Amino acid sequence: MNIRELFGIDLPIVQAPMAGVQGSAMAVAVSNAGGLGSLPCAMLTPETLRSELQAITAQTTRPWNLNFFCHTPPVPDAAREARWRAALAPFYAEYGIDPATIPEGGGRAPFSEAIAELIAPFRPPVVSFHFGLPSAALMARVKGWGAKMLSSATTVEEARWLEAHGADAVIAQGLEAGGHRGIFLGDDLSTQIGTFALLPQVVQAVKLPVIAAGGIADAQGVDAAMALGAAGAQVGTSYLLCPEATTTALHRAALQSPRAEHTVLTNLITGRPARGMRNRLLDALGPLSDAPPAFPLATAALAPLKAAAEKLGRDDFSTLWSGQNASGCRAIPAAEMTRRLAGL
Repeated sequence: MNIRELFGIDLPIVQAPMAGVQGSAMAVAVSNAGGLGSLPCAMLTPETLRSELQAITAQTTRPWNLNFFCHTPPVPDAAREARWRAALAPFYAEYGIDPATIPEGGGRAPFSEAIAELIAPFRPPVVSFHFGLPSAALMARVKGWGAKMLSSATTVEEARWLEAHGADAVIAQGLEAGGHRGIFLGDDLSTQIGTFALLPQVVQAVKLPVIAAGGIADAQGVDAAMALGAAGAQVGTSYLLCPEATTTALHRAALQSPRAEHTVLTNLITGRPARGMRNRLLDALGPLSDAPPAFPLATAALAPLKAAAEKLGRDDFSTLWSGQNASGCRAIPAAEMTRRLAGL
């Protein structure tokens, strides 16, 4: 079964949920164009989530997707937090920031009973997850609305786990993908492989529809994924320059520069491996480090540095997520991008 049948959409394109660089406008545009638009929800307050849901349901009658994280919130560790702030101390001094004034916190909440209660009246057609799946009770509630449930797998083992635990489709997330790795059955990054190595193995391992993600930037990439057995393709980076995206001017400039040709996995931004472009922070501390506290607690200590640098027009501490293939980025409407990805 391809995803057009599974979701009731016209084109085999899923717009990747991209927290921090999009809201409902992107999701609506993609869904109305015939793809599956997605709203990233992990960083939204309950009030904002409700408002975004109201905006989506007012502007489209086509299927759409809500995306949530499924991480277990870590227990704060004072020693790890102190080590992280010590690593950032030279930057605090440079910008005149007193680290004692910076509150701790994560800013990214996992799917919960309270969130399920909030979204229930909207009956989302599709609900997707990163870092595994929620509890069986929460899954039963979501499926009770008639929603299809997806989650990301970065290994064959994870794909089999998702199938065994009730997912309706699997997103095979290759190493090329921008943003957070969906890895959840371990933390060994040597298990992470490229999309076109992972995809056929996952297709062979599970009976569910498999959606390819990572490094797919144009119609040729979508066709290649489908030829290897994908039921559809999830694309994120190519949408980052669309007018519906909330991508910052600094991020847009980086995407259109030679910097976009070299992305790295880093845990410095949130405490969990994610792919993005290099900046001063990554160059100074090394992209992968034992300094940051557990995901998502690393973000709080960086926030004032990011704000201070961006006021000066610098992205030294900014979140610059991007996949390995930014060649498809175009400053065109998201609807047009969706049709192009489908080869129309």
